[in-house]
Amino acid sequence: MAGIGEATIFRVFADKEELLDAVVAAALDPATVLGELRSIPLDQPLADRLVEAADALEAHLGRMGTVLGALHASGHGRSRRRGEAPRERSAGRDASQAETRDAVAALLEPEREALRLPVEQLTEVFLALVGGRGRFPGGGAQELSNRELVELFLHGALRAAGDAK
Repeated sequence: MAGIGEATIFRVFADKEELLDAVVAAALDPATVLGELRSIPLDQPLADRLVEAADALEAHLGRMGTVLGALHASGHGRSRRRGEAPRERSAGRDASQAETRDAVAALLEPEREALRLPVEQLTEVFLALVGGRGRFPGGGAQELSNRELVELFLHGALRAAGDAK
């Protein structure tokens, strides 16, 4: 328990639905993950930058999943956001995703000349790898550490000649 009385909570929120809306909004708010991504020092090696980014993104996705999963499990399903049309929610999500792409692209940018593909394309691939890890049952990508995932992203699936199994 947070040690906050029910009366205190409902001085701030009109009802349980408004409270749940605030919880969902906080879980979906990208400000924390964007701040973490933007604070990663660009002078460290690319692999280290991307591991930090994967850690931050994984934590953000975990927070969102925990809150939304708990709401769904409790029977509340998806909390509605009062006064906000679906198109506005979509625009907010699109803007958040664009900011996240830009923050990750900034981490790749110092190595632009050494990359096989454009920064923008590699950003999309990296985000798909990090965000798609939990989508397949049975392990695999879920069991990779973020360091292993970044190494796979940067160096591919094939071992270099002479690498031990």
